Amino acid sequence: MSTVDDVDLGRRRFLTATATVVGGVGVAFVAVPFLSSWAPSERAQAAGAPVEADVSRLEEGALMTVEWRGRPIWLLKRSQRMLDDLPGLRDQLRDPDSAETAQQPPYAQNVHRSIRPELLVMIGICTHLGCSPTFRPEIAPADLGSYWRGGFFCPCHGSGFDLAGRVFRGVPAPLNMEVPPHRFLSDSLVLIGVDPESA
Repeated sequence: MSTVDDVDLGRRRFLTATATVVGGVGVAFVAVPFLSSWAPSERAQAAGAPVEADVSRLEEGALMTVEWRGRPIWLLKRSQRMLDDLPGLRDQLRDPDSAETAQQPPYAQNVHRSIRPELLVMIGICTHLGCSPTFRPEIAPADLGSYWRGGFFCPCHGSGFDLAGRVFRGVPAPLNMEVPPHRFLSDSLVLIGVDPESA
């Protein structure tokens, strides 16, 4: 029968230290993949990255769509007639001055809701229930009435927006359509998802 004096304390310390190191390495091997699974995937990171849009071939009065963060981004090259109509709609709009600042960056808080008057950059989602409005550039169509000077119409519940994405009064949508952060890299290249350096 052994006694306390027969126990090799050096061997016991060695075995305890070895078991601790092996256990720590095992925990690290389990923790690293577990913690990396919380990080966004490359696909998710790419979806949130800024997107470049080339508007060099966009004709006057035409609309193009790109995707940023899983949402449609509309780029509309407005004609002079479209721009001239915007100030005259003031009395028909819920928020003509874009006072709800969360809907656009400060550099787009103007009658055009854009950096450059001729090019509107806007998220193509209705602020009522998230439907995608249709682009209706025609003037006074029979189904929209004589007040209609072109804009975006949401077929889900009848919300209407002018050619700057400002919501008309008396429709379900509570807010103007959202303008994403964006900047011009050149005359024909827009970077969506990044504010201008000078803003």
